[in-house]
Amino acid sequence: MNTSPTAPTSPDTVYRSPMALAGGVLTLLVVGGLAVDAFLHGSARAVWTAVGVLLLVVPVVVAFTFRPAVLANEERLRVRNPLRMVTLPWGQVAGFRSGLSHEVLTEDGRKFELWALPVSLRDRRKTLRKAERAGERGRSAAPAGLGSPGAAGPGGVVDEPPRRGTDQIVGELRERWERQVKVSTAQGEVTVRWAYELIAPVLAGLIVLLVLRFTG
Repeated sequence: MNTSPTAPTSPDTVYRSPMALAGGVLTLLVVGGLAVDAFLHGSARAVWTAVGVLLLVVPVVVAFTFRPAVLANEERLRVRNPLRMVTLPWGQVAGFRSGLSHEVLTEDGRKFELWALPVSLRDRRKTLRKAERAGERGRSAAPAGLGSPGAAGPGGVVDEPPRRGTDQIVGELRERWERQVKVSTAQGEVTVRWAYELIAPVLAGLIVLLVLRFTG
């Protein structure tokens, strides 16, 4: 059974999507304008329909635009997704994986998507093109017979392609995890909390709309 996490002892670094926030504001303005019009000029049925739509739509918009965030401090990583808050002490994190989405992996085999950090395929392609060009310049400039020219930087350290956008953020999270994974204050259990405060009004809105549908 999951227990409530204790308060963090170091401040959180918060990562969110500005585009999602802007989209949420615009959507709520449109929905709010339509609802106000229904309240002022609509029939009783229109008013109840507007109430049902607001109960249904507003929590969904909040869940997918305002709510998602990644919060990291020296003890733990918190992943606030649309309907869940996942708290992961760094000692329970097994790594990060990036593909069509960014994910954090846990020691017990679970994975959680980082909704607040959408993957930009455009930035990913730019990064790959820069890495390819850097590799080509290294191969053309290095003397023959040295193995894989351009593959390593000074001191034999492999050069990493430049990170962009959310890839850079995930890189920062990975670096913090590598520093903190063995620290005693960064141990504990993974906890998951569902956002019942958003789920409940959505269900209420569905009930209102279904009642209107079958009583009309």
